[in-house]
Parts: sequence; C-alpha cells; structure tokens
Amino acid sequence: MSNNSFHTKRHIKIGGEQYHIFDITRLPKQDAISRLPFAMKVLLENLLRNEDSLHVSAQDIVSICDWDASATPLEQVAFTPARVVLQDFTGVPAIVDLAAMRDAVVKLGGNAKSINPLVPVDLVIDHSVMVDFFGTEDSLVKNTKIEFERNKERYQFLRWGQKAFSNFRVVPPGTGIVHQVNLEYLASVIMQGERDHEKLLYPDTLVGTDSHTTMINGLGVLGWGVGGIEAEAAMLGQPISMLLPQVIGFELSGKLPEGATATDLVLTVTQMLRKKGVVGKFVEFYGDGLSNLPLADRATIANMAPEYGATCGIFPIDNETLSYMKLSGREQGQIDIVEAYAKAQGMWREDGSPSANYSDSLSLNMQEVVPSIAGPKRPQDRISLSEAKSEFVKHMQILGIELADQTLSRFADEGGANAVGKTQVSDAVDIKIEGEQSSLKHGDIVIAAITSCTNTSNPAVMLAAGLVAQKALARGLKPKPWVKTSLAPGSQVVPAYLEQAGVMAPLKALGFDVVGFGCTTCIGNSGPLPDAVSDAIQKGKLTACSVLSGNRNFEGRIHQDVRANYLASPPLVVAYAIAGSMTIDIYKDPLGYDEQNQAVFLKDIWPTQSEISDLVASSLSAQMYQSRYQDVFEGTEQWKSLPVPEGETYSWPDSTYVKNPPYFDTMSNQVDAIPSVQNARCLVKVGDSITTDHISPAGAIAQDTPAGKYLLAQQVDAKDFNSLGSRRGNHEVMMRGTFANVRLKNLLAPGTEGGFTCYFPDQKICSIYDAAMKYKATKTPLVVLAGKEYGTGSSRDWAAKGTKLLGIEVVIAASYERIHRSNLVGFGVLPLEFMPQESADTHQLSGEESFSFSSLESKPEVIKVSAKRPDGSIVDFEAKVRIDTNSEWEYYQHGGILHYVLRDLAKR
Repeated sequence: MSNNSFHTKRHIKIGGEQYHIFDITRLPKQDAISRLPFAMKVLLENLLRNEDSLHVSAQDIVSICDWDASATPLEQVAFTPARVVLQDFTGVPAIVDLAAMRDAVVKLGGNAKSINPLVPVDLVIDHSVMVDFFGTEDSLVKNTKIEFERNKERYQFLRWGQKAFSNFRVVPPGTGIVHQVNLEYLASVIMQGERDHEKLLYPDTLVGTDSHTTMINGLGVLGWGVGGIEAEAAMLGQPISMLLPQVIGFELSGKLPEGATATDLVLTVTQMLRKKGVVGKFVEFYGDGLSNLPLADRATIANMAPEYGATCGIFPIDNETLSYMKLSGREQGQIDIVEAYAKAQGMWREDGSPSANYSDSLSLNMQEVVPSIAGPKRPQDRISLSEAKSEFVKHMQILGIELADQTLSRFADEGGANAVGKTQVSDAVDIKIEGEQSSLKHGDIVIAAITSCTNTSNPAVMLAAGLVAQKALARGLKPKPWVKTSLAPGSQVVPAYLEQAGVMAPLKALGFDVVGFGCTTCIGNSGPLPDAVSDAIQKGKLTACSVLSGNRNFEGRIHQDVRANYLASPPLVVAYAIAGSMTIDIYKDPLGYDEQNQAVFLKDIWPTQSEISDLVASSLSAQMYQSRYQDVFEGTEQWKSLPVPEGETYSWPDSTYVKNPPYFDTMSNQVDAIPSVQNARCLVKVGDSITTDHISPAGAIAQDTPAGKYLLAQQVDAKDFNSLGSRRGNHEVMMRGTFANVRLKNLLAPGTEGGFTCYFPDQKICSIYDAAMKYKATKTPLVVLAGKEYGTGSSRDWAAKGTKLLGIEVVIAASYERIHRSNLVGFGVLPLEFMPQESADTHQLSGEESFSFSSLESKPEVIKVSAKRPDGSIVDFEAKVRIDTNSEWEYYQHGGILHYVLRDLAKR
C-alpha cells in the first residue's frame, strides 16, 4: 500500500465515472518533471503508487524528479510491473518452477497456495508449432495435429496450471504469437484496479519472458523482456530492481518514400542504434514524424529493441494510439480513459511539442530509408537491397569461396530467351524435387518464410506481400522448386484481412499457405528441408540461404543446414522465393520470365504505397479483431478434451517433457555464507558476440548429442524428439543441450564446431556435458571465459539455468547483455567483467589454467582472480563484480532469486 508521502493522489472523472490517480503533476520540481521522457514519467508514477518504505522510498521518487539525463546510472529503484506475459518455451519452465516451489514450500513448513501469481499472468502457447508440412492447403491442419501429438504432456501440465493457479490465464495453441496477441488484445494501455475500495487508474506496464516483449512499447506501454527467473519473481510479487537508465531520444521526421517498408525502416533504425551503442539504455522515439508512422510500424520498430540492444524502444501515447485501439476492437470507454489519463499526467504527445530532456539523441529523416535486408548472421548488419548480391559475394569470399558470375544463370537453366552466355555456378549438386530436375548451388535460398511477430503484426507489409504474390502470379512467376515457403501469421486476424483483400489465394498459389499460428522459422522451428535439398547441401558443402521476415538470424538458429540467413520484409520474402538465390541482383535483374518470354523485374510486381494503404483501409475492421478474440482463452476441442491432473501440487507423472527440477532438493531455511570459488577449471572459452542461441538449448535434437542419447535411453524414438525448446520443462534434456549449438566455437577444442571441449585432466576432446559431469564427480567448480557482448539475443533463462546445472560457478566476460547478466545472478552464477581494455587475450589466458577467486563476503565491486597455469606460473588480475544492485546481492547470497522468494514465503 502506498505511503503517498507527496500527497499526489487525486480524483479524475471520465465518462461519468470517478477514478483515483497518482498525479505526477502535483509533485514539486515541475519544470524538471515536465521535461522527463515519457518512459521516465511512467517509472515515476510506478514509484509513487508503490511507495512503501520497504522496496520504494520517498528518496527513490526524488531520484527520478532529480534525474540527471547525462549521468552514469547509479541510482537503483524497484519497478513493479502490473502484469507478466509468457510464451510457452519460457513459460513452461516458469510454471514448472512454481510447481516445484509448491513442493518445496510444503517441505519447509509453508502453505502450497502461498506460491501463486500475485499479478495477472498471461501465457500464450506460440512456440511449439513447427513447419513439417508446407505449400499445401492442409499444411495447417497437419502441423497442428503433429503439434498436439508432440506436446500433449506439456499442454496437460499447462491445463493443470490453469486450474491450480489463480491470476493465471493460458491462450491455447493455434491463436497467435504472444507479442501480437498482447498488442491486439491483452494490453489496455491504462489499467483499472482497486485500492482502498476505490477505483484506480495507472499505466499498463509489464515484463515478459521473451526479449521481444518490447513490441508493446509501440502502443505506449512500458515493458521489456526478462529471464524466466526474473519473471517468476515478479509473478510472486517481487519488484524488479533496476538502475535508473539513461534515455536515448530518437527523433523521426518526414515519411517513408515510395518503395520502402516498415521493415526497411526498422533495419535502418537497428543499424543506427547498434552503432550508437544503447545496451542497457531506454530508447524513446519522438518528433513530428511520428504522425506519419502507423501504430503497426511503431510496433515493428519497438519489437527490435533487443536487436539494437536497448532495454526498450518506446513511443508515447498520442492520437495514433487511440486510432489503433479503436481499429483493434477496444471498447470506446477504455479509449476515453487512455486519452484522459495521458493528458492529465502530461504523458500525451502532439505535433510541435518540445522534446524531452534526453541523455543523448539521434535523428532520422524517414525519406532517406531505402529498401534493405540484413544478414547473413546479425540483424544489425543492414544491406541496401541494391548491394545485396555484391555483399553476398563478399561474404563468400570471406569464407574462402570465389563465386563465378552467376547473374541470370537460373534463367539459362529455364531457357529464358534473354538469358544466354552466362556462367554456370560451380559446386552445383543435381537434385530432383517432386519429379523436377534441377541443381542446387551456393547462395540458393532454401527457406523463404513470412514469419515472426516483427512483421506479421503489420497489415501494410503483409498486404504488400499479398499484392506482390498477386502481381507475380498474374505474370506467371512462381518460387523455385528448392525453396521451402511458409506463412505463419502472428494472429488469426491476419488471414482474415488477407482473405478480405483477395490476396490470400495468390499467396497460396505461390506456396505461402498458412502453416501455423505461432513463432516458427524465426526461432528455429522451420522444420525439415526436403531430403533432396538437405542431402545436396551436405554433399556439396553448400552455403545455402534463408530469407525470413523475422527479427533474428543468428548462426545456427534458423536451420542447421542453412549458413546464411537474411531478414527482409514480407513482400521481399515473396520476391526472393521467386528469385531463388542470393546471387541474383534482385534490384535490377529479372526475377523471371512471363509466358511471352518477357523479363519480369521486381519493380513490375512491387505495389505502390497508395495501393497498399487503400487495401489496408478497405480490408481491416474492428469487428474482425473482436470476432477473432471473443473466445481467445477457450481453445479447440482438442485442447479442451485434454485430461487434466488435479490437486494444489503437481503429481509429476513419468514424462520426458516435464520433470521436477533439483533446484531446491538440498535447500533449508538457513542462508549459508557466500562460498569462495577455488581451483575452478574452464569448461568453455569463447570470443565476442556469443548469443544466448549459442548457450541455451534450442532447435532440433540430433541422435548423437548428449540430449539425443538421453532421450533414446528413455525409449523416445528419434522421430519424436521434438525441439529442445519444447522440452524446456525437463532439466535433464536441457542441461545436456546447454552450449550444444552446432555453430558454437569453443576455443578449448580448436578445429571443432558444436558442443565440444577439452577435459584437461586427460587432455581429451569430448562433449561439454560429459566433461562437466566428470568435473562434477570430482567436485571441481567450473568457469567460462568470454569476450564482448556475452549473452546477446533472446532472454532465455535456460542459458543461466543450464550454465548452473553444468557446474559453472563463474563467468568472466569483457561485457554482458543486460538480461543474461541478470539471469546469471538470478540463478546463483557470478558474472565478472574484465577491467577496461583487458580480456582473456591480454592476460594470455589459454583456458588451461585453474582459477581461484577472493572472498565476496564484503560485497566488493572488484574481485581478485588468480589463474594458475599448467607450468605452475600464476597470472593475477582484477575483475569487476557485475552484481549491480543490493537486491541482486540478496538473490546471489541465497543461491538465486527463487530461493530468496521461497524462503520469504515459507515464513508467512
């Protein structure tokens, strides 16, 4: 309950109803407060409303009022999100942990029901569908059937959770992607609650277990991705401790030129912000150009905050916010509340408004944006479409592969009259697909996927893709036979407006049938390639490509056979499927030939902005959203007919999907002293830009991996392995899949690629899991040595959980991504950072050393590290302790955030 030291609580009347608000305009120092960025005003209200002298003090509120935009963040505050959103890959282990905590709290003498979400929690099942079938009318039905067969045990567990926990809702499979469902339905922008028997209004805020939770920032809702560990604590009423951030202002002016899309804009913004350096900072968009930016475009930009490295990428509330709420079927009364509240709190944007006081700023005239893609392995590596071919050729040269002039070679194969005298590609492998003879070559696109929340939330780019398909079909063009095409909409509204616009049929005709409603190719659920294609890639050691409308293209993420992955707008995905290769200059060379043997260029099938906007206006309606979301929590008969276990605690049936984890097995009510790590050995040594994709278990499970061998030992057929992500509720599978990415390059095992290391006692190369278990048998603690930006990418809690379960006690890196560093602390792993200008290389650390660390009892900012080499010589150096707040020290001392919460609840 709020202390309300500043007496800011007042009444506000909206639509005949009286509400209370905590009015930030009643605080002193209004000159400074009025110039605060929008996001800081939301944080300020959050502290005002939750002041309790325990987590939030009056001084915390003053610290925001006195916020120094240019200062290095030092002040820590406790942010209390109003709600939590989960997707099933990260949500299942979160609910598994809550179920395990119920068992543990009973053992500690507490009440099972004390483990229960204290804030609203929504879990959207969106990560489990895979693209096994594609290019046919029944792909959706077949993929859905397999999804239920593979995930029955997980879904039964979630059905139990739905009944056992209050404040917890599950959106069943086949509905859409969590971020799009959040944008279109779950978010209220301004929430209504009750306190002291009075109606209360406050900003909608949240955290989510997916880094792209930031997509909701486009709607003016402050929220960001956290690890499952942090999310569980938030669900249990623990505020999130954070340093008051710097806020980077990004001014947008002008409007997009003809031919450019929201995807091109976001790739440009991502490149600019990565270059600027905004890791750990808030980014806030402002300027009169926002009036030319539809809400869906804002959401596209906000979605990519993890890619440009920011904690969030937020847009203020304005008329466009209200227009989108109306379009998406929100009630008028709620829309009125949003407008009145935002204006009352000084959180409303209008053209001509003075800019806020930002820590730093940069600007972009949207008129300068050009058609772009990004790749081949990082989303910030933007390439102008006009340079796409030449950049791919350069990429191949870096790999040591010289390509001949391949322009139009495909059309020479097809007998195009104008395609003569062109050099055929070397290293071609003959293939036959559905009776059609062809050949596969370096640069060929084997996956073209319209997928992921980034773009499928955006009607303009989706309808543009439909128009490209329509125009291409009219000219007789079709995708190349080796291209696996798919359309995975982020919500059921998407095919509804595609049908209404008359462009669903041409998309299907080009192979872009709906394969599922969920996050597919973007997270590695691309499914198998046709055997002929996969065999040819492996036989020819070909660098095959994918083009997808997603947000992630990290190494090994999309498909293990695909080495070069490019992010592109949905209409470009369709165009590239027709081109079939990255070695074609799609900007100026023909995509193909029509029945009259006339060349067809990209410009011939590219829609105008007028065509797109007219189709958006005529195809979308509020009723379309309302009808698709009216029974959003009901699910299909298949979902409702699943047998559901009973009881306050889970019965833990024999399952390879859901297993009671060992986190609390030896836990007592007492907190031990922080142990000093001595004589630790290095399990993994890596360079810069190691992502959570490299660390966390994800993607397919091969039979010859530790995870595959475990499942085979449990009598699971290889065809039923499913993905690592789907088995996140089983710690035995997940710890075996940690550091097992097929593209991981562990420097301790030179010449290898994948989850291998050197077990130093016998100097033998083996799997990382096997080495970890050998070290565990001798009670040897382990460390990781890493470079810059360690842990970038998705907010996967298993990147921290798996690290801990392997026996890794310390990570020493040059720098960290925000979420992963926090997750390491939250699971009792010590994150250390090399001092500025220092690294493993500057200290000449090979990884063969044994590492000892000075005591942490005094909670030091710097710790001494002693590395003993095999020859007996010793390297001593200091490292910064990256436990950043007092709360994090509490969590680390308890062994992790869950242990801290559990001990607290056991006392009640």
